[in-house]
Amino acid sequence: MSETVAFVGAAGGVGTTRLTFECGRLLANEGADTAILDAAYGTQGLADRVDGRIDPDMTALCLGDLPLEAGLVDLPAEGAGRLSACPAYAPFERLARAKAPDAAERFGARIEEATRHFEYVLVDTPPIATNPAVAAVTAVGTAAVVCDGDRAESAVPRTEDRLADIGVEASTTVLTRTTAHPDADVAVPAFESATPTTDRNTPAHGALLAVVEAITDVRIQRPGSDGLFGTLPFK
Repeated sequence: MSETVAFVGAAGGVGTTRLTFECGRLLANEGADTAILDAAYGTQGLADRVDGRIDPDMTALCLGDLPLEAGLVDLPAEGAGRLSACPAYAPFERLARAKAPDAAERFGARIEEATRHFEYVLVDTPPIATNPAVAAVTAVGTAAVVCDGDRAESAVPRTEDRLADIGVEASTTVLTRTTAHPDADVAVPAFESATPTTDRNTPAHGALLAVVEAITDVRIQRPGSDGLFGTLPFK
């Protein structure tokens, strides 16, 4: 059975896309087929991490009948798992149409479609202010609130209230760009470069392991033990 997680940005620019991408890459590196779907139509940040042509993108898939596979772009991963992304990359006119209620409902259907082919489905989700964001968080099994430490005091409770308004309970609070914070279930320090975090000795990598453990049923053995994954809830 697949696990589905929405990483919900509590504000713009808190690192939600990077965190979603890094967690997906970690899972794929350890052998789990993982898909990343893009509900952040306004920023389209996931498209910056995909090389080559993006056609169809997520907005086109939510406005048409093509299968999800048509919009998936496979990304490099160091392990045996497949890592695929479906970014949003569209002109304003199509972005506007894709935010309509009927198109947003199809986003939820795309999440369900992804679960038939991937062990993990991660959704890059903007602040809860659009129909696609609502569709994303109501279609997944787990919602994690993402914020930077500086804005957590006001932005996290506001996001939790919005989630509660639509019947969703946030399971985890991930605070970025900090090594410790009283409101964090997991604190993730600033990434040291724009490239993926592959060095298992960095603080950011250790924090990513903690994020994955907090949002999934996976329990990860740390480097130096016999293997990384201790328990895999796959299939």
